[in-house]
Amino acid sequence: MESPIEPGRLLLEEDELAEDEELWTDEGGDDYSGWFCVRTDPFPCPASGCTFVADFMTAAHLVLVWEERDDPNLLWHAQRAKDVGRNPRIVGYEPSFGASASYYAWEAAGRPVHGVRAR
Repeated sequence: MESPIEPGRLLLEEDELAEDEELWTDEGGDDYSGWFCVRTDPFPCPASGCTFVADFMTAAHLVLVWEERDDPNLLWHAQRAKDVGRNPRIVGYEPSFGASASYYAWEAAGRPVHGVRAR
């Protein structure tokens, strides 16, 4: 029986961990200032031994950004964050938040997550 989703927990489709991997980066090099992201309560990276703590919805330690505030995928991910108690807020992305990646570039790259082996 699966355990319920609890605040501060991450639900993974696959839990096989990868070791000594390089983090994925958005190759586009675009400036995403003015795009939108989801700020959350702090939560830890799922990779074993990683000390990174995110304050935003991230993938491989990059803040995920969407061009439109009402993008259906942004709203869906914000709702998922709410469902697990992460207190999501949609905010305008600023470079001071940290390195970022377009949600759609991340999706096209196979949705890599630090510490989770790609399928």
